[in-house]
Amino acid sequence: MTPPVEQRVSDLRLDRRALRAEHARVTWWRRLVRARLDLAVAQAARPQTLGEDVAFQLPLEVGVEVPRPAALAAVLGGTDGVADVDRLHELRALDAQLSTYAAGVEAALARATDRLIARLAANPEVVVVGLREPLGRV
Repeated sequence: MTPPVEQRVSDLRLDRRALRAEHARVTWWRRLVRARLDLAVAQAARPQTLGEDVAFQLPLEVGVEVPRPAALAAVLGGTDGVADVDRLHELRALDAQLSTYAAGVEAALARATDRLIARLAANPEVVVVGLREPLGRV
């Protein structure tokens, strides 16, 4: 591996760009898996129906806006709560795997950032070498 002070700034920036993109992708996948995990739990242990316990405490204009139970149940998907419970272990394992991978990507991104900072600290002039236009106004 090339020492950080010898690597080109443009290469270091490309490394960071690629790692930031990968970090965004793994973060998105984790959000999707966690959302699916939340849905699986909600399917297995459905929340109580809205509005039943407070129907007479709410103003009429608010009470008529409560979503129907069937509309809310449709958000959770099918009625096979057992299949979703069976997937909880699988989804949690996938989330743990994604978490480990995300930590590795974050560590690699931190190392790439440190290499770029070290390179710029060792030779600050390299910042302007790659500029196509001179600094300042023409």
